[in-house]
Amino acid sequence: MSAPTRVVIEADGGARGNPGPAGYGAVVFSPSGSVLAERSEALGIATNNVAEYRGLIAGLRAAVDLGASEADIRMDSKLVVEQMSGRWQIKNAGLRPLAAEAASLVSRFDKVTFTWVPRDRNTHADALANAAMDAAAGIAPVSSAEPAAASAPRSWEPRPIEGATRMLLVRHGETAFTSQGRYSGRGDVPLSTVGEAQATAAGVLVAARAPDAVAVVTSPLSRCRSTAEAIARELGGVPIRVDDDLIECDFGSWEGLTFAEVRAGWASELDAWLADPSVAPPGGESFAAVATRARRAVSALQATYPSSAVVVVSHVSPIKLILQDALAGGPGFLHRLYLDPAGVSTVDTWPDGGVAVRTVNDTSHLR
Repeated sequence: MSAPTRVVIEADGGARGNPGPAGYGAVVFSPSGSVLAERSEALGIATNNVAEYRGLIAGLRAAVDLGASEADIRMDSKLVVEQMSGRWQIKNAGLRPLAAEAASLVSRFDKVTFTWVPRDRNTHADALANAAMDAAAGIAPVSSAEPAAASAPRSWEPRPIEGATRMLLVRHGETAFTSQGRYSGRGDVPLSTVGEAQATAAGVLVAARAPDAVAVVTSPLSRCRSTAEAIARELGGVPIRVDDDLIECDFGSWEGLTFAEVRAGWASELDAWLADPSVAPPGGESFAAVATRARRAVSALQATYPSSAVVVVSHVSPIKLILQDALAGGPGFLHRLYLDPAGVSTVDTWPDGGVAVRTVNDTSHLR
């Protein structure tokens, strides 16, 4: 088939929340209305405008791949159409790199027009974008087929605890950074007086829920080690083991800062980090890297403590990522789940891949 000279591109994007689980869709049509190409992708956590620009970029790339020389672009995003037409300024620094990338692709055509259309005239791209948003939020398509080999058995029937490794996941108690809403990663901030009391309370709860726990495994940072020591005392002096894989995410240049301070100094970097788990803060570590560590820690726990209960004392990011895997959640899970200081979550895992999440962020002991 010869390359089309002129194409119509319809593109859309959105987020479930702003920011929230995001995705885009783009369709390239021939002038007669035949579909020449479709593109869609889940973006993790992003804003509506970022997703809309990503949809435009994907549509332009698809048209370039088809060899088109002219493109009529139709979108229901007034902002993107007006900015790409040069009538509105791009005030959001996080959108400027995306607009520049789109402009670079536009320059490869002989002629490009931008037209705003109402959403009901952009239904094809809108449907693709919504499916991508569902994927970003971890929602499986209704019509999707079951995988050939499921990673874990599925059943409504309760399973006996025998044979399971029970992990009691405990976030460390409060620190000065916790109460001030500051990023607290690799900095070794100690427990506050309140945090020490919370750690003891968590130990009382754990001892009541799992009196047969055989060990406490902890992050190497002092706020976790102090929490682990308090729990171990309530359990009658069970051994404490340090696992470096349970350490908090490295927030790099953002360590010790509030969200507002980071937004003021690194707006575009923050948007990129919120949108993509593979992006790291400046000089820091991505959530994707933390997830790799967290999975390695869980595998070690399962191998070391089969058919046993073990307490795991860690930080917000590793615990969220362990729970995300246990609940088969999407990237948006990280930004929707809240974990209190000294909150306790309980997850059972079996050698055949079975998982049962019993509790998430239990704080009944802190009231």
